[in-house]
Amino acid sequence: MIMPERPGGSSNPQSLVRLMTWLSPAFPVGGFAYSGGLEAAVCEGHVSGAADLAAWLATVLDAGSLRNDAILLAEAHRAVDDAGRLAEVAALAAALAGSAERYHEAVNQGDAFLAASSAWPQPVLSLLGDGTAYSVAVGAVAAANGVTLGDALIAFLQAQCGQLVSAAIRLSVIGQRQAVAILAGLEGQLIAQARATEGLGLEDLGSATVVADMLSMRHETQYSRLFQS
Repeated sequence: MIMPERPGGSSNPQSLVRLMTWLSPAFPVGGFAYSGGLEAAVCEGHVSGAADLAAWLATVLDAGSLRNDAILLAEAHRAVDDAGRLAEVAALAAALAGSAERYHEAVNQGDAFLAASSAWPQPVLSLLGDGTAYSVAVGAVAAANGVTLGDALIAFLQAQCGQLVSAAIRLSVIGQRQAVAILAGLEGQLIAQARATEGLGLEDLGSATVVADMLSMRHETQYSRLFQS
């Protein structure tokens, strides 16, 4: 069996361990509180089972919010030594949030990530203030700690998909076995998206997931809900 190569080379072992720690479900960023609009999709019948969820994830990964987050992460990773450029990326990432809830989802997790990652002191932490989007925080901190862009992208995208799958379990859309199968099925697309994103810049930002964006807005007025987004 031929194993797929990681894009952009490999991080050193210490950097890789840090990356795994930062993107672990146990790292205190509060990701468990958000569904990225998935709860509204379930409530309105767009996602009702494993096949729907797999299609939803594949779409936001290829043409929606996860693709944009990956591009912003990559740009922050490249801008780690340029304070002005990094501030511009952070401001753009916050401005691109499609709804109030998605804005709070991004910046609350970003701020929590920066606070927790201060256990690994780096000068870049002083360049990123309150209101930093999660993708930008992860990209900049990963670069400062010697994590390659390719590793950071794959780990971030996998962690984000894992969080959405976990949300779907709590919404009673799928079970544990189906969750594992969905994540296994996404491996090839995750790797391909990470490879593609390494060559993309801010001019490539864009989304074609109108329904997902509208559902994230509707969630703000949903009568009963488990998640904050």
